[in-house]
Amino acid sequence: MVKYEAQLDSVFTALAHPARRSILTRLGKGEASVGELAKPLDMSLPAVTKHLKVLEKAKLISRSKNAQWRPCQLQQAPLNAALGWIENQKKIWESRLDRLEAYLHTLEPNTAKPRKEKHASK
Repeated sequence: MVKYEAQLDSVFTALAHPARRSILTRLGKGEASVGELAKPLDMSLPAVTKHLKVLEKAKLISRSKNAQWRPCQLQQAPLNAALGWIENQKKIWESRLDRLEAYLHTLEPNTAKPRKEKHASK
């Protein structure tokens, strides 16, 4: 459980930065080099490399060695684990909110129209 939580923490930490999310979005279209990933981000190669290391640590990407070219690939499993955690939390909170809503309905005042009192005419 501790290893799972540490992995989940590293995934959410990696997803917290917009540049890393942009990199993952790009890699969703296929593998890319560091230069290809850096171009739309308007970042230096060293800055992109730092972001790639965070993504690698979270196991969200892998880098293969193909001669001089080290393409990056998206790894789906950690994203699936994060999605599973989010869906589980959603179910828990939907259930709690449904119970709260049911309880609040028991507290609602009677919706029937109140009777108008007749006053004696003078």
